[in-house]
Amino acid sequence: MIPAAFEYFAPASVKEAIGLLEKHGDDAKVLAGGHSLLPIMKFRLAQPKVVVDIGRIPGLDGITVSGTTIAIGALATHDAIERHAALQEKCPLLPAAAAVIGDMQVRNRGTIGGSLAHADPAADYPGVMLALDAEIVTTGAKKSRTISAKDFFVDMLTTALQPTELITEIRVPALAKGAGTAYLKHAHPASGYAVVGVAVVLQVSGGKCQKAAIGINGVAGKTYRAAAVEKALVGQALDEKSVAAAAAHAADGVDAQGDLYASSQFRAHLASVYTKRAVLLAASRTK
Repeated sequence: MIPAAFEYFAPASVKEAIGLLEKHGDDAKVLAGGHSLLPIMKFRLAQPKVVVDIGRIPGLDGITVSGTTIAIGALATHDAIERHAALQEKCPLLPAAAAVIGDMQVRNRGTIGGSLAHADPAADYPGVMLALDAEIVTTGAKKSRTISAKDFFVDMLTTALQPTELITEIRVPALAKGAGTAYLKHAHPASGYAVVGVAVVLQVSGGKCQKAAIGINGVAGKTYRAAAVEKALVGQALDEKSVAAAAAHAADGVDAQGDLYASSQFRAHLASVYTKRAVLLAASRTK
């Protein structure tokens, strides 16, 4: 299908982009890589009168390491994240998720900032952000904000981002030595989106789990931390039996979604299955 007519702007700076958003208000939409906005425009589920293309703004695609923090520019592509040596070494969970997003064309054009701003509950990054306790840096006309991942994702396709703000940077920790991570998903066979995706970060000492952080995509209307699983894992030896018992709580307290591909009961079941697999894989990487 063909989108409705719109006016196109390609600002050369963050300041200029924010000025355009302030000027045009609700009539404007931000375009980054285009893989979230353009499909819904073609179906006319979104009909912005103005498109503000931030893809040409310089300096928003870098990835830098500073001490124990890795800063990722909002325009960094999935492919760049997958291939970045420092991320592979210091925060392998993020490249692992980037590697299973869409296909090669999507990974070459899609951006981390665009994906997070869209906040699709079946996208791969949100659960990773929660498991990493990441921070999302936004820039507005008067100030910048640093928003924790747990506060950033509000509901389905809804974030704490204000209409005249841009995501400019994502900050993730360089993980401590001995941490184990994994991201596994059951991908929808048509779209590649996560029917269920599970991101895991573990710290193990003396053969027992000291800390667990688990973010789950695809099951509910927004990504969530599997707090009951995390609590059940701490203090346990991460063997098949203890992990299976903990993973059984992966959908506790969650209103699992159902659709033509997967019922709510099947999604809840998949959440337990993939949580068990991801925790065991992460545990194997702590050694």
